[in-house]
Amino acid sequence: MNLYPMFDERACSTNFTARTKDEALRKLAQLACKSKALKSADWSEIHAKIEAREKQGTTGFGNEIAIPHARVEGLEEFLICIAVAPKGIEFDSMDKKKVRVLILLLGPESRVDDHLKILALISRTLSKTNAKQELLHSASKTVLVETFLRNTRVISGKASESEKMKALVIILYFDDLLYDILEFFIETGIEGATVIESFGMGEYISNIPIFADFIGFMRENKNHSKTILTLIPESRSDEIVSGIEEITGDLNKKQGAMIMLLDVGFFKGTMRMM
Repeated sequence: MNLYPMFDERACSTNFTARTKDEALRKLAQLACKSKALKSADWSEIHAKIEAREKQGTTGFGNEIAIPHARVEGLEEFLICIAVAPKGIEFDSMDKKKVRVLILLLGPESRVDDHLKILALISRTLSKTNAKQELLHSASKTVLVETFLRNTRVISGKASESEKMKALVIILYFDDLLYDILEFFIETGIEGATVIESFGMGEYISNIPIFADFIGFMRENKNHSKTILTLIPESRSDEIVSGIEEITGDLNKKQGAMIMLLDVGFFKGTMRMM
């Protein structure tokens, strides 16, 4: 997915200011309307769209970052606006911190799948260690856009109908990594997965009388897990496993997760979300 055409430097700012969240949303809508894609749009309509989305739950996801977004009737292509607010803005963020980097995503109403993939890509890009700091220190709008694109890691491609598939199974004992992995799935074009609540054997072995003195220990140490099941193209197996290990760490050295790739003799149907 090529994000470059989605940016318009006229709709970006390296010195964005606002006293409140509502003022920030209004000024973001006005900024977006400086772009070629929205040059004939009424900024108040864009504001109403992003405000309505914000009422469903804050897009201030933490770490001084917010990603307001909305689907806009009549918009033919996606638009991404970057605004850096050096002094920070109160944004009702999940971690209560002021927001200093705002990424506004506007997209066509009909392209829901692409909207999800771009959101996941933006989120994962900004989760990189240095990406936020590099954006905050961008000296110009051109540098701002180039910095974001340089930190963007895009994995693209779908399986053809005739391509051999593998079953990917991930057993994950760290709940905080689940959403990062699902974001990665969306970004890579994996269109659906099943997440099963599961338990390690310690949940059960601690009920055997001979192990009674280990009951407390076993119940406190990572017995609850998530099992994630999906299908991936065999040709992309190494690429996708490598991407997962960027999230979990090297699984030959770390505990808490396991990946399995299994041959699939037959499958029919889909796990697509929509």
